[in-house]
Amino acid sequence: MNNNRAEILQSFNRLLDIMDELRAKCPWDKEQTIESLRTLTIEETYELADAILDKDLPGICEELGDILLHIVFYAKIGQEKEAFTMKEVIDGINKKLIYRHPHIFGDVIVGNAREVEQNWEKIKLTEQQEKTVLGGIPTSLPAMIKAYRIQDKARGIGFDWDHREQVWDKVKEEIGELMAEVETHQSDDRVEAEFGDVLFSLINAARLYQINPENALERTNLKFIHRFNYLEKETMKKGLNLKNMSLEEMDRYWNEAKKL
Repeated sequence: MNNNRAEILQSFNRLLDIMDELRAKCPWDKEQTIESLRTLTIEETYELADAILDKDLPGICEELGDILLHIVFYAKIGQEKEAFTMKEVIDGINKKLIYRHPHIFGDVIVGNAREVEQNWEKIKLTEQQEKTVLGGIPTSLPAMIKAYRIQDKARGIGFDWDHREQVWDKVKEEIGELMAEVETHQSDDRVEAEFGDVLFSLINAARLYQINPENALERTNLKFIHRFNYLEKETMKKGLNLKNMSLEEMDRYWNEAKKL
């Protein structure tokens, strides 16, 4: 495995040259804008996330290359607009990392990772006084990831349970309120609101127990797909139609799939 810094920089410089040539000569690349690249970048990020979940290291390598291309592409367009350059992108993140890690590049002392996170959030607030603690969370984040980030940022300034076990009382309370709304069923809007509170409290529990809720749910999704595919395949082999089968009949195949 080659970790030679000079060769790495040479490869990166080659990528910049390729981007220059594509932008000048390729009809598709010439037409792209920052706005048109946005959805493609999101798609590439999800493909990287899939490779990570699959523990596909070659796939992760490939997807990182695709994302790096997008970063170079945005920087090229920024340069054309005389707004920013690749150097400014890199200088900006270098400056930010040094400033936000005073325990490495300064004289601040921390005892653990949580203290690092707390310092990080405090520093970010001092950088732009008009920003709130939760102001930096992208509005377009998926709701589950957004909930996790909201809770994590609140924790960064000390707004959290004293003991993680306390969260289960909150989960039970929210489930009770949801069930009360479901039983009275006076308002679909209220049921939805209480259901959201239950999800939020469960995501909070996941955070406190170092569980990534997005990854956990995706594992369950994949498990369900695997078992349902087995159910479908086995019933088709026997000439059966799922729509005509009882739940008890389907459960037999489902339980078989659970043993695989």
